[in-house]
Amino acid sequence: MDHPSDRADEGLSRELLVIVDPLARRTDGESVRIAKDVLCAGATAKVCLPDGPEDLAKVLAKRGARRPVVVGDDRALVRVVTALHRERALTGAVLSMVPVGGAVSLARTLGVPLGAVAAARAALDGAERRLDLLVDDSGGVVLGDLRIPPVAAPAPPAGVALDRSWLRTCRSLVRTLAARPAPPGPVAPARLRVEADGVTLVDLDQEVEGVLVGPATGTGFARVEVRGASEPVLTQARTVTVSGPDFRYRVDAGALRGPVRKRTWRVQVGAWGLALP
Repeated sequence: MDHPSDRADEGLSRELLVIVDPLARRTDGESVRIAKDVLCAGATAKVCLPDGPEDLAKVLAKRGARRPVVVGDDRALVRVVTALHRERALTGAVLSMVPVGGAVSLARTLGVPLGAVAAARAALDGAERRLDLLVDDSGGVVLGDLRIPPVAAPAPPAGVALDRSWLRTCRSLVRTLAARPAPPGPVAPARLRVEADGVTLVDLDQEVEGVLVGPATGTGFARVEVRGASEPVLTQARTVTVSGPDFRYRVDAGALRGPVRKRTWRVQVGAWGLALP
């Protein structure tokens, strides 16, 4: 059960800005059509199809009193929240989401219905819930989880050189595979310093297999888990700083970011609103 303070007392605006993500249109056009039909039947809706980050920023800047509804996957939601945060308009906005696509684990965690009809109805008739947010020192946002994976280990040297006849035989196969991304290499523990509210949880002399950070909404703190050779270190903090040799991190199941040598994340309490059933 949600705490009463998590929800707004007044009903949501019936003027909508329906933002359809390009990937959603390509992967599941039928769900997109159903969502638009339900939303347009129940409210005054303007449907937009932004082609990229710049187009999205322009659409949001001109939204007026319209309430954004994201039709797309988790990454589409993160892009809209990030754009509003950079515009310094996130606090005053109440978002809705109709999950379309394969990457919707964040939507599920946030409590958004996964069916197109149920999610669209929640966008129309739901209530606002204020959620916490993690913001880093480069302007990035974290809605769900931040993960720092192990670092990639150097590839081992080839044991045997290939002769020319073998190279000729494999030449066509190499051309076929050249455009494909290389498979991930073996991983090795990283050596990082992880600080929570100025207190060092692990230092550079300890191997770290992974770090997991996310907003613990309703508490004003971030939950922090550091996994290493010993038992996991679990705590809560308002500020989390990770530093050390170059490391990469993944936010809300998106692409790897970095490498960086230091990054700090801070909790912003009730920083954004999401319409939920």
